[in-house]
Amino acid sequence: MARKLQVEFGDTAQTRTFDQLPGTSRSGPSVELQQSLASQVEAIEPFTEQLMRFIAKFRTLDGSEASIELAVHEALANAVVHGNQMNPNKRVCIACRCYIDGEVSITIRDQGQGFDSSSIPDPTAPEDQLSAHGRGIYLMQASMDEVYFDEGGVVVHMRKKPNSGATKDQGSQIRRNHE
Repeated sequence: MARKLQVEFGDTAQTRTFDQLPGTSRSGPSVELQQSLASQVEAIEPFTEQLMRFIAKFRTLDGSEASIELAVHEALANAVVHGNQMNPNKRVCIACRCYIDGEVSITIRDQGQGFDSSSIPDPTAPEDQLSAHGRGIYLMQASMDEVYFDEGGVVVHMRKKPNSGATKDQGSQIRRNHE
């Protein structure tokens, strides 16, 4: 049985969860942030910075922060610009789950028409190296340990494997809060 506790963290709501993710064998202490943002390019940077502060609470500094930030920024830009076509009436929904060992799972959903991810040209191919577009997905895949698209391309799932994670004291504090 999943136990959840709604807590405030800055100006965002979070759910602390002790349950198993659907479709995975992963379970254990985790914290999830769910939020949506307007389909405006100006909203991407402030949201990315906020999300990185959230992730930093559960992942020790190991040099991968810039990679995660780049992948999030590119995924949000794709959702806002290509998915929702900067339509102010559409939203981009984000879910970020952080595990106590430092693993991070991020899901971004737009309200667009989707796309065929296999039709995106390889930006490292000689004929595409001078192209002004087409590097976002490549950068996401190079930055994260796992990236895949779902529901016809309107959802992207990204995962960064565990690092040394939160400190022992932080892990004990999370366990104490839910006993």
